[in-house]
Amino acid sequence: EVQLVESGGGLVQPGGSLRLSCAASGFLFSTYAMGWVRQTAGTGLEWVSTINQGGTRTAYTDSVRGRFTISRDNAKNTVYLQMNSLEPDDTATYYCAAAPDMSRLRVGIADYWGQGTQVTVSS
Repeated sequence: EVQLVESGGGLVQPGGSLRLSCAASGFLFSTYAMGWVRQTAGTGLEWVSTINQGGTRTAYTDSVRGRFTISRDNAKNTVYLQMNSLEPDDTATYYCAAAPDMSRLRVGIADYWGQGTQVTVSS
């Protein structure tokens, strides 16, 4: 059974940091590009960041570039999203996703999805 299990969300004050984790199982993790997308109440999915299979290439949406860092550990079948300098507009449910390549993730196409973890940025 394929599973993507996110963790690390929560309530944080503006300017704070969180680190999201996504543990994968049931498929060959190292052969998939991984990504994070987010969804706010009443809006569609917004692509946040992607990383290639080997962890050597990354991409970010403009609003998070310089504040968020995506990484992966293929030995642990886990992808991470380090989020710094959080802003209220970052409040969303964050999902991790897996796809054969980064370009599909950037347009919201994925083979596998996690269940999401809530991030709330508020004072």
